[in-house]
Amino acid sequence: MIDTKALRQEQIEKSRQVIRHEVFSASFTPKFIAGADVGFEKNGTVTRAAIAILQYPSLALVEYQIACIDTVLPYIPGLLSFREYPALMAAWQKLSLQPDLVMVDGQGIAHPRRFGIASHFGVLVDVPTIGVAKSRLCGEHEPIGDVQGSRQPLMDQGEQIGVVLRSKRRCNPLYISPGHKISIDRAVFWVEQCIRGYKLPEPTRWADGIASNRLFFSRKIRSIP
Repeated sequence: MIDTKALRQEQIEKSRQVIRHEVFSASFTPKFIAGADVGFEKNGTVTRAAIAILQYPSLALVEYQIACIDTVLPYIPGLLSFREYPALMAAWQKLSLQPDLVMVDGQGIAHPRRFGIASHFGVLVDVPTIGVAKSRLCGEHEPIGDVQGSRQPLMDQGEQIGVVLRSKRRCNPLYISPGHKISIDRAVFWVEQCIRGYKLPEPTRWADGIASNRLFFSRKIRSIP
């Protein structure tokens, strides 16, 4: 039997390790930005994680790694990071390049216990991470404009936990929150720097496509060693 109470307590304790300010200067320019995403296969029994590393500012794909492992935990709302991080760690350990920043498809501190997958993974690998989620897990926000770049603060219990960003017109917004070693403002800044006409920033767009094994991305990555 899974001790969900213990896992929630672990989230609370580890959330205290999250650094909510950037560790690099405002003038710092990353050389490599990674995207990370997790999917599930064989009725959820296999977890498939993908990490794609893009060179900045060209955002050209320079490396990717995939790891497939047996799923370690069933889906439990609020505890998704425990289900996803083992496969992400397996993919991370395969990388030959070290990214300066990682965008994770999921929540950072925009989580009831301020410890979503971007924060969990960031603390484990000790690298700046950003949560780039497609849906809201917690918090409230004012209506967001239809113009690309429109945004609203995401608030929970009087605390700003992220930003809701319209990254592309006629698309649902993104929910951006710091994962680890980055502030809210810089998290949004770097996501916007990586938008290239799609809803998702390029790092998580590539990771999502590779993790989902979509044909377009499968064809593209054949040229990458």
